[in-house]
Amino acid sequence: MDDSRASHGLIQWHGTTIIGVKKNGRTVIAGDGQVSMGNTVMKPNARKVRRIGALDENGRGKVIAGFAGATADAFTLFERLERKLEQHRGQLMRAAVELAKDWRTDKYLRNLEALMIVADAETMLILTGNGDVLEPEGGIAAIGSGGNYALAAARALTDYEDDAEKIARRAMQVDAEVCVFTNDRVTVEEI
Repeated sequence: MDDSRASHGLIQWHGTTIIGVKKNGRTVIAGDGQVSMGNTVMKPNARKVRRIGALDENGRGKVIAGFAGATADAFTLFERLERKLEQHRGQLMRAAVELAKDWRTDKYLRNLEALMIVADAETMLILTGNGDVLEPEGGIAAIGSGGNYALAAARALTDYEDDAEKIARRAMQVDAEVCVFTNDRVTVEEI
């Protein structure tokens, strides 16, 4: 949040690292479980990565998504993205673009403070409230307070490790050792 909001008495929530790694036909999104308010850990085991969308043959959503930012805002965005996926027959790119348009232009949605990494079997994207739908270079994306630490660690590991989940887990471990707003209680989902 910006300083003007903090000065108006709004609570500042910090935290979260979400990383997405796409390598060798596997896509993984991992996220930590810490929710912080100021310098206090409010919850150590939040689930910030989940499956959404139409179900696969195992009864699980065909899209994985992770969020950084305000929890209520993220749940609103998850719901909106699920509706867009239904409207566009599971086409993630089209659903993401339509969500980004709404997020940027709708007065209510425009105030939501969250970022998302979403992925299906073919595509991984970062979605922002500025209307951005970004496909990360090199198959690695990270968001949140520790996102840059995790991104750097994953990029360093990618030349030496072929397993997307191992890269994501190790990057999250490095991040948890550096970022005070990230912990080592990691949720991982794979497509």
